[in-house]
Amino acid sequence: MELMLERLSESVASAESLEQLARPLLEMLELISGLESLYLTSIDEEAGVQCVDYARNAGELFIPEGLTVPWSDTLCKRCLEEGRRFTSNVSEIWGDSQAARDLGIETYVSAAVRASNGSVIGTLCGASKRSQTLGPQALSALNIFSKLISQHVERERLLGELKRSNEYLANFALTDSLTGLPNRRALHGELGRLLARAARDGSYVIVGIFDLDDFKGINDSYGHVAGDHFLSECAQRLAGITRDTDMLARVGGDEFALVGPGPAAAKKAHGAADQLQKRASEITRGLYALGGSAVEYAGVSAGVIAVRFMSVDQALELADAAMYREKRQRKQCSPRNA
Repeated sequence: MELMLERLSESVASAESLEQLARPLLEMLELISGLESLYLTSIDEEAGVQCVDYARNAGELFIPEGLTVPWSDTLCKRCLEEGRRFTSNVSEIWGDSQAARDLGIETYVSAAVRASNGSVIGTLCGASKRSQTLGPQALSALNIFSKLISQHVERERLLGELKRSNEYLANFALTDSLTGLPNRRALHGELGRLLARAARDGSYVIVGIFDLDDFKGINDSYGHVAGDHFLSECAQRLAGITRDTDMLARVGGDEFALVGPGPAAAKKAHGAADQLQKRASEITRGLYALGGSAVEYAGVSAGVIAVRFMSVDQALELADAAMYREKRQRKQCSPRNA
């Protein structure tokens, strides 16, 4: 037994998950206590249930993993409320317990697993169909093991919170706060991945730059709040022409960019880029609610191209140049220049 306990202790020391910790602890408890069934539960008081997460069954009594029972009728709840950690005559003391009768439990022991605030989040339990005594060594082990599990659960909770915080911060660093779109940094990363893949398979990448013409005039005429509203609505309209595989990003004060995978055939890729450029101008053209008025807007200047075998900066520079060509053409065709 000593060699087995030593091996199990090594497993506990190297445990990286609750399961890796719980299973050797349950095995050790079986060796120390001689009970038929040892198990670790979790408690959801809000839902009013207790669930058996991990179990070790070595006798006639069988407690299945995944078993969920009403918390109000459990022996664990009675142990906690009455301060009775162990009993060898369940049928006499808690004869009204339906769960105990159904399973035929006669000997029962339980220790609470607590969160850092002291609330009970689970229990470490042992049970047998026969009446048997439990020595101080077994009770001490149960108490120590429940605290080990409590510490591990708290550690996992803290690590989970840290992971969620890091994910939030990473997402925040890649997101434009006004529109909720990815920002320039996120776009550069995505475009780099798309260009690398295109270099491997010979396909094209669609790259677009969209500039909100006369955005400064809108801010000056209607105020920054209206300007922010205009930016957000333009973002929503542009998002309406994207595919699931595309990324639309805000890359400047009045500038958006789009990147996405394109067809492998050159003619189809350039045709898709031309079509997307046309749709971007069309979808952003129309009325916008600005400062309590419906204002007509001529649409964004768009430059959309299909590229491959180049760097991120080169691709964006070419799309930017295409956008400025369209901007100049629109100015030349403007009624003010007629």
